[in-house]
Amino acid sequence: MANKIENKPLVKIRQKSRVKPDWLKTQIPGEGKYSEMIKLVKENKLHTICESGKCPNIGECWGVGTATFMIGGNTCTRSCQFCNVATGKGDVLDSLEPFKIAQSINIMSIKHAVITSVDRDDLEDGGSNHWAKTVNSIREFNPTTTLETLIPDFQGKTDQLDTIIAVHPEIVSHNIETVERLSREIRIQAKYERSLFVLQYLKDNGMKTKSGIMLGMGETQEEVLQTMKDLRNVGVEIITLGQYMQPTPRHLKVAEYIHPDQFAFYKEKGIEMGFEYIESGPLVRSSYHAEQHLK
Repeated sequence: MANKIENKPLVKIRQKSRVKPDWLKTQIPGEGKYSEMIKLVKENKLHTICESGKCPNIGECWGVGTATFMIGGNTCTRSCQFCNVATGKGDVLDSLEPFKIAQSINIMSIKHAVITSVDRDDLEDGGSNHWAKTVNSIREFNPTTTLETLIPDFQGKTDQLDTIIAVHPEIVSHNIETVERLSREIRIQAKYERSLFVLQYLKDNGMKTKSGIMLGMGETQEEVLQTMKDLRNVGVEIITLGQYMQPTPRHLKVAEYIHPDQFAFYKEKGIEMGFEYIESGPLVRSSYHAEQHLK
């Protein structure tokens, strides 16, 4: 099976048609838990990457009461070409945000929570202390809830990474996002090697690490496999691979839509490389089925 897929050309669809293949179509969110989530997020003035990132799984995840909360405001100091989060001067940190997040998790009875943030290069500590306050607040109000922290690179500053390590989340995730060749163009203020350093540093300090790659931005199969190897070589245990989808006309165009068989091939290769857990599919995002990643 692997050889057949390996020699099979990737599925390409012209960008100007903007017609998504059937495997990228999702169901319209229903009522029930989904509506409760919308109300909870609005009432507490919370930010979720589910909304900001236009996640295709928002109906499925919110429908069962799970969400990825975004702290540090909803304005990022970086301008990655794929990301729908607003770019600009960072917001004033909300000192009550850690409590609001913890309270929401408690109300929703979330057993495994995912927290992420915008990049806060404008802050002296990169927002790391706000991160620590949020994790500690969640622990205080939800002592049995496990946590995944999807963190920025903190510009590779180890003192800021140490702040995250000190609160010891069950999983620390940092997405490398794309292959090395495209990283400089797509992640303008980030560096491929820096992301690998961050993941290595976290692993060396006892963290269970996770990373993610988006496909369909112009990478080759060989480059994807090399990126997976690079992640495995720095000790990453969990990896997610999903299809990049252009959020607005202003963002990077989709170079190709990857067939589900190709995602299956990458999963097979990832298992061979020794990853403990792999989510690989067109609709997969960083936090997809995150509650299963500790099993």
